[in-house]
Amino acid sequence: MMTSALLSAYQKYREPTLNQRRFSQKDIQPLIDRHSTKGVLKVKTVGHSVQGRPLHLLSFGDGPVSIFLWSQMHGNESTATMALFDLFNFLNGLSDEFEETRELLRTQTTLHFLPMVNPDGVEVYKRRNALDIDLNRDALTCAAPESQILKQIRERIQADWGFNLHDQQIYYNVSGTPAPATISVLAPPYDESRSINTSRKEAMQLIVEINELLQEIIPGQVGKYEDTFEPRAFGDNFQKWGTRTILIESGGYKGDPEKQYIRQLNFMAILHALNSIASKNFQKANAESYQSIPDNDLKLADLIIRKASLNHLGKKISVDIGIKRLEVESARDFTTFGQIFDLGDLSTYFGYEEFEASGYEVIRGSIYPESIAYLHELSTEMALSLVKKGYLAVKVENEGRGGSHHLPINILSAETSIDFSLNFEGPANFLLHDGKEISHAVVNGYLIHLNTGDLPPYYKNNIV
Repeated sequence: MMTSALLSAYQKYREPTLNQRRFSQKDIQPLIDRHSTKGVLKVKTVGHSVQGRPLHLLSFGDGPVSIFLWSQMHGNESTATMALFDLFNFLNGLSDEFEETRELLRTQTTLHFLPMVNPDGVEVYKRRNALDIDLNRDALTCAAPESQILKQIRERIQADWGFNLHDQQIYYNVSGTPAPATISVLAPPYDESRSINTSRKEAMQLIVEINELLQEIIPGQVGKYEDTFEPRAFGDNFQKWGTRTILIESGGYKGDPEKQYIRQLNFMAILHALNSIASKNFQKANAESYQSIPDNDLKLADLIIRKASLNHLGKKISVDIGIKRLEVESARDFTTFGQIFDLGDLSTYFGYEEFEASGYEVIRGSIYPESIAYLHELSTEMALSLVKKGYLAVKVENEGRGGSHHLPINILSAETSIDFSLNFEGPANFLLHDGKEISHAVVNGYLIHLNTGDLPPYYKNNIV
């Protein structure tokens, strides 16, 4: 399929009920039930998780090539799951301009999808399952029931191809560049020597096809995942057991915190790959081109302040300050915790956002001496005026810890305090003085432009 056709298919068949990264098995169950009643996709409950949640296998077509796609074996890696439900809508579509593609897939392949391998981990948005087992390190012992189901499906359907769908850190970049590795790919090795047999070569050829498509859409933002053999991992073992395996990792993309654009990329890449398998187009690709896909690196940060002046132990030094924002889960929601991960020479690192601070001095903030009664009494304008005066936090008498807010200042409950020293443990909070006034502030890892009042997009602070 052409790039324009893939984009048109996504826009037409995107599943509208899944519009953010955090959802549960309960959220997708009505979608699975809907597809089951239509009859195009065969739906079967193939087992249950540790806590009793159902695992569903959805199948399409009756062709000779068996393809197995699975997602969210890590509970907090949901990008591809959203894309699979977009793909289910596509496969269930009525006769339209895409019917030729559906017919090709229907007659040449049999597709099997396990869209949520780890529903217990999904429920609390964490990597591991309810037994605290990393399912992707459980291919040999299969101690977890979810791992047993995954292995049994591959053996039962004798999968010719496998798509192992994951999310990676947003801090991966394409090696040697500031570009995020928005999508990373890998034909996993099946031995320590990283040998290449016919199956792995064909997986590489298919990845070359995927990469060519993605380079049209996100040029320079595709990386190759690190290929050290991991004897416990499912992808490596699927490759070893004879299934041509493709790893797709969804990373970061600026301005896409909920990964909705990356979800689109997944849909387009997966559908393109399935079409290539069904048509055998991948066989024309040069496997050697796989090696030219640049490697991943881990040199990205959310924010880098460049060359700020810092008084430390009586000496004035010029430093770069690197900040990453962690997500803290709270009742199916989250707040952010901006933290300094390094300080000094960060010339080999890149930021999604960077600020050139030559001529600026880092100033330590303080807590506003008067508390307020309720959070709604504090407006954005009032918060900005307090920060311009050097206050980076205010206490609110009638607020408990753990909530969230969107004000450009730290909110403290009545019984808490905060340390405004530059350190690697606490939140990243400091002021920048341009020689005349405090013009910028870093509040919990977010850069605030005080003179314009511009707030960062997707700003979400926590109540300490």
